Amino acid sequence: MSLSKLRAKLGSEDLKSLFGEITKISATSIEIKGLKTGVGDIVRLISNENKDLQTLAMVVEVKAEFSYLSPFSFIEGFKIGDRAYLSDAGMHIGVSNALLGRVVDPFMNPKDGKGAIEVDKLMPIMRAPIDAMKRGLINEVFPVGVKTIDGLLTCGVGQKLGIFAGSGVGKSTLMGMIVKNSKAPIKVVALIGERGREIPEFIEKNLGGKLDDTVIIVATSDDSALMRKYGAFCAMSVAEYFKEQGKDVLFIMDSVTRFAMAQREIGLALGEPPTTKGYPPSVLSLLPQLMERTGKEEGKGTITAFFTVLVDGDDMSDPIADQSRSILDGHIVLSRELTDFGIYPPINIQNSASRVMNDIITPEHKLAARKFKRLNSLLKENEVLLRIGAYQRGSDKELDEAIAKKDFMQNFLTQTPEESFEFNNIIEILKLINTQTQAPNPNNQQSTNSLQIPNLPQ
Repeated sequence: MSLSKLRAKLGSEDLKSLFGEITKISATSIEIKGLKTGVGDIVRLISNENKDLQTLAMVVEVKAEFSYLSPFSFIEGFKIGDRAYLSDAGMHIGVSNALLGRVVDPFMNPKDGKGAIEVDKLMPIMRAPIDAMKRGLINEVFPVGVKTIDGLLTCGVGQKLGIFAGSGVGKSTLMGMIVKNSKAPIKVVALIGERGREIPEFIEKNLGGKLDDTVIIVATSDDSALMRKYGAFCAMSVAEYFKEQGKDVLFIMDSVTRFAMAQREIGLALGEPPTTKGYPPSVLSLLPQLMERTGKEEGKGTITAFFTVLVDGDDMSDPIADQSRSILDGHIVLSRELTDFGIYPPINIQNSASRVMNDIITPEHKLAARKFKRLNSLLKENEVLLRIGAYQRGSDKELDEAIAKKDFMQNFLTQTPEESFEFNNIIEILKLINTQTQAPNPNNQQSTNSLQIPNLPQ
């Protein structure tokens, strides 16, 4: 071949660098040059001195000659001049039914010491939410076995709810009760930004060590901000994999706040302007990208989701809590006052709501729930008068009824983590609020399967 033909052939080829080099390293980001990248590409960094020192990073910003990466893990040991290679896998994870019963990291690497997991399919981490016109109507009850939620804040199949609580109020215990008592065939639990100590405790204490139908995705607080951020999206992709098989999936994520904090670290490192409490604008746009991927899709299964939101100082006006409430289809507020009073789970039914409840329950259930909430509200409003003895019986007929049924309502709101109740039995007990002057103790019936509704007095 002549030199001119060789030059012509080479000139038509799209020759590009196979690797780039690190040009700058900081605590939270890495600058490289020599690679033609796009935002969202996955890059593998390899040390020149120690080939075993490798890590993955994601391209978060691109300039004319340089690309800026956010690492998935620690970057200690890397130096200027170390090489960067584009990863073939991209933003995909390998999933299969073998994930059931396993504890994994966001890349589906096992953390339970039970060996490798077979891959059946590659799922993209980032996906568009379900199209609005392809969403099915939420018209079926999703029982969770918790009296307060099933009776007064009924959840529907495909609904997404938030559990809002301060630290130490009991959201992990409530999460465990929902996972254990739910009849969903597949359960996906994302533990994002939690303390490492809490992971085995949650599995053994809250779930009783039973993970046969459960996948747990873990990104602890010592993981990088990028790992915590994409851990939530990876967990959602796992739930979508089972949803595409036509299955009903329970998705629980703890917590949205730590997920938002991870994006805050990334955004501020890239120079985004901070807004309320230091959160950059990208945080508020990221929440619907995650939450709107849940729901009911025509021709496929469903994802019913519970997202926990940690509210600092029990302040419900926190920007993450406020934004989450506007996206979710309901909110369950846990009260520190009820915890101090000894009521578990400490759900404040006056401040909580399920936006689809009235569309999926019977008129009798709706009437009983409405009366329960009204009588409970009357007790709260007049609590001071009752405690100091300033109220005289007979002054208010409805308040007298609330006082007579106070023990019944308090016992209905109380449930131990070991207890489980069938949905129909919960509703029959709740209806007693309408039929008796002095309602019985609903906790006298302990068993899930053998719960008998007491005969009403004549």
